[in-house]
Amino acid sequence: MSSDLTGLLYLIAAICFIMALRGLSSPETARRGNAIGIAGMAIAIGTTLANPGIVSFEMIAAGIVIGGAIGTVIALKIEMTALPQLVAAFHSLVGLAAVAVATATFFAPEAYGIGAAGHILTTSLIELSIGTIVGAITFTGSIVAFAKLQGLVSGSPLVFPGQHLLNAVLGLTLIGLGAWMVTTESHEAFWLIVALSLALGFLIILPIGGADMPVVISMLNSYSGWAACGIGFTLSNTLLIVTGALVGSSGAILSYVMCKGMNRSFISVILGGFGAEDGAGAAATTSDRPVKAGSAEDAAFIMRNATKVIVVPGYGMAVAQAQHALREMGDKLKEIGIEVKYAIHPVAGRMPGHMNVLLAEANVPYDEVFELDEINNEFATADVVYVIGANDVTNPAAKTDPQSPIYGMPILDVEKATTVLFIKRSLSPGYAGVDNSLFYADNTMMLFADAKKMTEEIVRAL
Repeated sequence: MSSDLTGLLYLIAAICFIMALRGLSSPETARRGNAIGIAGMAIAIGTTLANPGIVSFEMIAAGIVIGGAIGTVIALKIEMTALPQLVAAFHSLVGLAAVAVATATFFAPEAYGIGAAGHILTTSLIELSIGTIVGAITFTGSIVAFAKLQGLVSGSPLVFPGQHLLNAVLGLTLIGLGAWMVTTESHEAFWLIVALSLALGFLIILPIGGADMPVVISMLNSYSGWAACGIGFTLSNTLLIVTGALVGSSGAILSYVMCKGMNRSFISVILGGFGAEDGAGAAATTSDRPVKAGSAEDAAFIMRNATKVIVVPGYGMAVAQAQHALREMGDKLKEIGIEVKYAIHPVAGRMPGHMNVLLAEANVPYDEVFELDEINNEFATADVVYVIGANDVTNPAAKTDPQSPIYGMPILDVEKATTVLFIKRSLSPGYAGVDNSLFYADNTMMLFADAKKMTEEIVRAL
């Protein structure tokens, strides 16, 4: 295949990726965007395999078959509730791939056309050092995020005195090691870069609290994109450069938007450790104040006499797989003339768009689903707010308690509604480890039960 044709096909694939991102920006066009992205990737793979420089089709074919088989099995078996940790795990693999390619290139430069051992091009050495650092940080950082999301590590910020100073020292050391490697091609410098970058990845993500995990996922997505972009420069692959840059920039933009929506510093996110200050941690205490508990029949009675109901889904809905029962409840309410809307917090669940995906799966109409900024002023006019498994994103402590780990995070103003129906198994704190004062409010009725079971009982009682 000629270089001109290869360039043209890579350009078409890149356009497909851009159109895919555009399509994924809306639930209504997400399926089409995903299909376009798959088509672009098929073109990219086919074009790469047609490159006359390819000499090991057997290894490539084996990799595609093995990786494809693993991916298919995971896709078929994965639960919707486990998607965030799956994304984190996949991000780690991108980072590991970047480190592996950088290692192979550094020790066998002739195979990649960047010079010979001891005489590697300076620009290539710079690319290798940056790609290695970003890739290694992405790898271990994603592993920590996976462990937190999976419950293998506490979701509370894991902090110690002087951690930010340590991170700064490691960062400056990596810059120095990078300069050493570029000027001398030292193998010792390269392995020190790998080791310290792996350590920094752990240290950046460990102090980040559970409430900020959606931003972490977005940030790591950006890191994995830049790591892939670095691989592209190393391999002189234009498409990989473009694709990595698209993923990296879109992830960075999403992180910025989410940080703005959560009142966080974007720079702090990039550097990590924004979940808590030195020595601070999320307080996982609960109150012994009395609460008002109700039944499905009580909730159904209150809803039947309402004119406007706003539903606030959260991770508890995802765990219980209650989205279909929730849609059925919404349909019942609309049949008797009640206005129904769904309020989505940008960090509800464990990753951006988690709740939107679940509601779309249950065929909830897109025009009934609203983001925080669109619906927050409507809670004061709602007769009933039905909170199903959301906790931190409804906690008034974010507005009233300066000592709270979630203070400053914009929340859904559900406490302003006439009645709040709050489904939860117990009074345990949310992922951020903070007790929710909304549980004890005069206008709150707690519905202690599995989210799906309680919603189904309410449907039968309507």
